[in-house]
Amino acid sequence: MEVKLANDKREREMYDSFAELYAIIKTTEKLEKAYVRDVISSSAYETECQKLIAHFKTLASTLKDTIPSIERFAETYKMDCPAAINRLVTSGVPATVEHRAAAAASMTSSASAVAECTQNFITAMDSLKLNMVAVDQVHPLLSDLLTSLGKLTFLPPDFLGKVKLKEWIARLSKMGAADELTEQQSRQLHFDLESSYNSFMAALPNYGT
Repeated sequence: MEVKLANDKREREMYDSFAELYAIIKTTEKLEKAYVRDVISSSAYETECQKLIAHFKTLASTLKDTIPSIERFAETYKMDCPAAINRLVTSGVPATVEHRAAAAASMTSSASAVAECTQNFITAMDSLKLNMVAVDQVHPLLSDLLTSLGKLTFLPPDFLGKVKLKEWIARLSKMGAADELTEQQSRQLHFDLESSYNSFMAALPNYGT
């Protein structure tokens, strides 16, 4: 006895779309696993993934009234495809694109932090040259510089600049706000800042290598 899955053309087309959606999700799951296991190259993965995402978006759009939830669709048809759901529904772009975006964001953030450190070094050294040697003038500048250096993960904890700044901040914290650095202390601090700045600049070319 023949079992009819559809009563008319429209219903038959709907089931065809269901089957196509099912196939896209299953294929995407296999593609994601192949990429994670390094079975497929990044370029080949990205090309195929973009095709699947494009087909999925088109199909999901036409089925939005019939299938309001892709997750529910996968659950109904007992599809264990978490990687595919994440790629197609949550992310919407290939993993390679996500990785490039994350790397670009990281580089932008690091470039901003480097610029901030450079500015703080120059400000601190210029302030000493202008004879701004009171504790309540020097302490905030050194604190800002130490904070900005802490944002750069490529600098080790024992980086010269961090060590020297912590020593100076600890020394200033024991003094009164209106106290001033002696000429000898001011010259030594400027020397330490300049040495730290040179070490900082020397470390930059090694970042990311």
